[in-house]
Amino acid sequence: MTTITNKTFLEALATCVGANGLLSAANDMAPYLTDWRGIYVGQASAVVRPANRDELAKVVALCAQHKVIVVPQGGNTGMCGAATPSTDAPCIVVCLSRMNRIIDVDALNNTMTVEAGCLLANIQQAAAEADRLFPLSLGSEGSCQIGGNLSTNAGGVNVLRYGNTRDLVLGLEVVLPDGRIWNGLRALRKDNTGYDLKHLFIGAEGTLGIISAAVLKLFPRPRSQAVAFAAVTDPDAAVALLSILRARCGDCVTAFELISRSCLDLVFKHIPGTRDPLSSAHAWTILTQLGDSGDDAALQSKVEAALGEAVEQGLVQDAVIASNQAQAAALWKLRESIPDAARVAGLIYRHDISVAVSKIPQFIRAAGAALEKNFPGTRVICFGHLGDGNLHYNAFVPGRDRSDAAAREATDVNRIVHDVVNSMNGSISAEHGIGMSKRAELARCKDPLELELMRSVKQALDPAGILNPGKIF
Repeated sequence: MTTITNKTFLEALATCVGANGLLSAANDMAPYLTDWRGIYVGQASAVVRPANRDELAKVVALCAQHKVIVVPQGGNTGMCGAATPSTDAPCIVVCLSRMNRIIDVDALNNTMTVEAGCLLANIQQAAAEADRLFPLSLGSEGSCQIGGNLSTNAGGVNVLRYGNTRDLVLGLEVVLPDGRIWNGLRALRKDNTGYDLKHLFIGAEGTLGIISAAVLKLFPRPRSQAVAFAAVTDPDAAVALLSILRARCGDCVTAFELISRSCLDLVFKHIPGTRDPLSSAHAWTILTQLGDSGDDAALQSKVEAALGEAVEQGLVQDAVIASNQAQAAALWKLRESIPDAARVAGLIYRHDISVAVSKIPQFIRAAGAALEKNFPGTRVICFGHLGDGNLHYNAFVPGRDRSDAAAREATDVNRIVHDVVNSMNGSISAEHGIGMSKRAELARCKDPLELELMRSVKQALDPAGILNPGKIF
């Protein structure tokens, strides 16, 4: 790769994007060189901020000509370091925040066409103004960008009903590693004309191309909503409760979150203005949300009936149903505050795993036993999207401190948890991706033939290896 010391090259970049689109001073670049968790800190010769697709294409073509590494970056809210440059080789960071136009909203076709730098919250708002719903919902929705969401195939709380980000896209526009533009912005639900190329780029973490725009699916806005918080006897009871809710309410169930008591204790301790909505402490709770086209009373009646059935079966010990939006927001604040509360508490080993929903209780028991055997006194922080089989199964290990570099970089805890996941034919990354943090574990856990096929795709699309090297592989 080229060593970027040439003033002429930086001037050429400025020609592509204008003076306002190029940052090269250390202070200006600093926010783009560190990931959200503060774990990865990289180096770059410049941060380039194109204002549109054509500027982006010119930048990538110039970098391809000079064999300069390009690290694409959206809102920089990822959990695995995929959008952070390394220190291995000179590079530029391409930030898409200026490419933030909502190009078209077609309410009759239930689609929206947007540029990759649009904030997720702004897309949700634009959909609502058209009396539609864009269901992707994340804790970082006020700062994450749709291009990053697409590049990591983000999950969120509504996957149970609406699917991952991959399921919410009809078409893409992508700048390829040589600077050519693939225009696949088709707002079609049926297009059986060969390979569905958009799925190559969704979840590829910017290693195959840079998504510049997308056609997103919209849905009817729910007219009623119910949010309930319930104590369950154990994770087995939580899975059984989900089955009852779906039997009584069908596709109205949009989210179903499992939360261990250790999570709530951290939230109550570190997040001001939070309190337990139930009268006493319980080892396991669930938070569920339902939406429907009918009225609130009818939906609430269904939820009450489902919870009543679960109480009769001994699955639910206590429950509360939000009676207004403020109460619903307070319940969701408990769930959404867990990552911040855990981060304040100390060095935590994070795991973003998935297994079959039916195997969630078995996984929790097996992983807990394995950690306790190897690291007595481990405190598990278990929460996540039980409805789609995705848990954030995190752990504080006694004697491990964030100030200790060896402890921060240790992989022994992760390997134990991932071995349990692999024994159940699960995934070591359900929604956060691979980035830099899980490269070694991917190589250890992934089938060799799958890795070979993935490398073949990378070689075919990016033979020079200039797009986001060191991520995934």
